[in-house]
Amino acid sequence: MALLEVRGLTKYFGGLTAVSDLDFDINKGELVGLIGPNGAGKTTLFNTISGVCSPSKGRVIFKGEDITGLKPHKIAEKGMVRTFQLTSLFKNKTTLENVIVAHHLQSKTGFWGTLFNTPTSRREENDNKQKAIEILENLGLSPVKDKIARNLPYGQQRALGMAIALAAEPELLMLDEPVTGMNQEEIMNAMALIKRIQERGITILLVEHNMRVVMGFCERIIVLNYGKKIAEGQPEEIRGNKQVIEAYLGVEGYVT
Repeated sequence: MALLEVRGLTKYFGGLTAVSDLDFDINKGELVGLIGPNGAGKTTLFNTISGVCSPSKGRVIFKGEDITGLKPHKIAEKGMVRTFQLTSLFKNKTTLENVIVAHHLQSKTGFWGTLFNTPTSRREENDNKQKAIEILENLGLSPVKDKIARNLPYGQQRALGMAIALAAEPELLMLDEPVTGMNQEEIMNAMALIKRIQERGITILLVEHNMRVVMGFCERIIVLNYGKKIAEGQPEEIRGNKQVIEAYLGVEGYVT
């Protein structure tokens, strides 16, 4: 059974069909890329799968459970977590504090336990700190754990965004343009980081415009154009697909 199953997914905005009758599976442990020209429907698909908006038709099935139309926080609680194109950080908190705060979103202590600083809340606070430190170590952010987030280089801010997502303990991590705005060194560091996340057993679905990254790192690629799936397969299959080449400006060899 696939970890994520998308069946007949369709999203209308007025008279516009942003996503049309999509079917695909994501298997546990995979690193899958989602690509397509601007306006292809990639972000709408991400929003619909993750609960930011509800589909007009179709189903989203996660771990065998129909989660269609659930709110984003309910979907996150089930183990599907996404990042956004714009890095959402607590800019005036340290790197470590950012990840600790993210752990609080999973808190079982509740408001009163935290307010009165009960033994249970203190234990949970210590556990959250240790988990946050472990995440930062795994992502290579330990050296900047005490730095204020707004003072981090752009690449490290994006890495911190991934660390915050990992604090929710996802089984499926959805990354929205993780290397946008990065220089070549930052891109290579980010992709090495994403591979380390995958090696921890976390399944990854990413939207990305950088074809060199997608072709070099993803095991399987899904291609959208005008809201429809036009191709799916391994990088070498996608690279030579005529429909994909035509979708990307019609230039032979554009997808490299």
